[in-house]
Amino acid sequence: MLGRVCIVPLLLLGVGLVGCGFEEPPQPEATAGPDIYLKPDTRVVEDQVPRNATLASLLGSHDMSADVAYAFVEAMRPVFDPRRLRSGHPYKLVYGPDGQFRQFEYHVDDDQFLQVADQTGSHVFEAALIDYEKVREQVAMRGEITRDNNSLFAAMVAGGGQIEVAMAMAQVFGAEIDFNTELRLDDSFAVLYEQFVRDDVHVTYGDVLAAAFDNDGRQLYGFRYEVPGAGPGYFDVDGRSMKRQFLASPLPFEPRITSRFSNRRLHPVLGTHRAHLGVDYGAPAGTRVIAIADGTLVSAAPSGGSGNMVRLRHTNGYHTYYLHLSRFAKGLRRGARVMQGQTIGYVGSTGLATGPHLDFRIRKNGTFVNWLTERRNLPPGEPVPPEHMVAFQEVRDRALELLIGQRPYVPVAANTQ
Repeated sequence: MLGRVCIVPLLLLGVGLVGCGFEEPPQPEATAGPDIYLKPDTRVVEDQVPRNATLASLLGSHDMSADVAYAFVEAMRPVFDPRRLRSGHPYKLVYGPDGQFRQFEYHVDDDQFLQVADQTGSHVFEAALIDYEKVREQVAMRGEITRDNNSLFAAMVAGGGQIEVAMAMAQVFGAEIDFNTELRLDDSFAVLYEQFVRDDVHVTYGDVLAAAFDNDGRQLYGFRYEVPGAGPGYFDVDGRSMKRQFLASPLPFEPRITSRFSNRRLHPVLGTHRAHLGVDYGAPAGTRVIAIADGTLVSAAPSGGSGNMVRLRHTNGYHTYYLHLSRFAKGLRRGARVMQGQTIGYVGSTGLATGPHLDFRIRKNGTFVNWLTERRNLPPGEPVPPEHMVAFQEVRDRALELLIGQRPYVPVAANTQ
C-alpha cells in the first residue's frame, strides 16, 4: 500500500460577524449601459531568460537604453552578481502608466528573488534580495518494495514522493541498510518530512523528521533531534545515534554486487586464481562514487591494473580504496580533507577490468578485511545524553503519532522461542 497524507497548518482567513445586530448597508441599484474600456495603470512583461543572455542584453531587448541599463546593473551589484543570471529562470518587468520602467523581478532560486525598482521614474534604482513567502507543511507517506517498484527511488515515486526525499531517507539509514543490495520484496517504509510551498505550486523539500523501515524482518527507526550545543542528528527509538563511521555503500542506488571478498578467485582478465580483496559493484559508467567516511586523501592517481584509484585514510586505522574509476572528481588534492558522502570519482573500467564497475576495498591496521562483514561491527556515534532523553522522547512520540499513528512508543517484545 502506498499513501500520502499532507498535514498543513490552518490559516485564519477571516472572521464573520453573525447575530450581533449588524445590518447590511443598502446596495446601489444596477444601471445598464455600455462597457467602458479603462486603460490599465501598468504593463507587465513576463518571460524566461534566454540562452547566452547577459543582464545588459536582456534589458536591451526590452528597449532599455545602454546608460540606464548600466545604472540598473551598478545599483544591483551590491546584492546580486549579474554573472549569476541563469537561462530558463523566469523574470518580470513592470512599466508605469507613462510607459517608463518601474520594477524588475528575477527568480534567483527556490528561496529568494531579486527585485530592482525605480519608483520615481528618475533612473534611481533600489535593489534587494527578497525571501519568498512559503507555507511549511509536514507530509507523511508510506511505501512498499514490490517487483514493479524494487528500489527505494521507485517505491517513493510510486507513492507520490520525490527523489529528494528518497535520498534524504537513504542517508538516515545509510549505515544500517545497503540500498544497493539489501532490499527485499515486501520491505516497507514510512517517512515524515517537511516541504515548503509557495504560490500553491512550487515545492521545495526540507528535513526528514522521522522514518521507519521494515527491512527483511528488521524494524528500523530514525528520528531527527537536535542535541543542544551539538547540532541535529538522527537517533533510534532508544536515543542511540544512527550515524556510523562508515556509510553502507560507496555508490548511490541501483548497482549490484558482482564479486565478493575472496582469498581465491578466478581473475576475469588474467584467468588465474588470486585473492580478491574487495567487493565489486556493477554500475553504469559515470555513476558517482562517494567517500564512505570522513578522511584524508592519500592519493588520486592511475595505479596499474587498479586503474584510476582513490585512496583515503580514516581514523581507527582504516584506509579505503576505490578502483577502476573513469575519472576523478574536481578539486581533489593530496592531504585534503574529504567528507563522508562527498563525490570523489566516477565509475569506469580503467586498468584490468572487463567492464564498468567499482572495486571497493577497505584495510584495517594494515590488513584488507571483508567490507560486507566489517561494516556491521562498527560502533555507533554518541547517543542522546541522559539529561536530554525526556525531551528526545517527546519529539520521538510526536513524530511516531504523525508517522504511523502510534503514541507513545511501545517496545516490541523480543521473540524468546
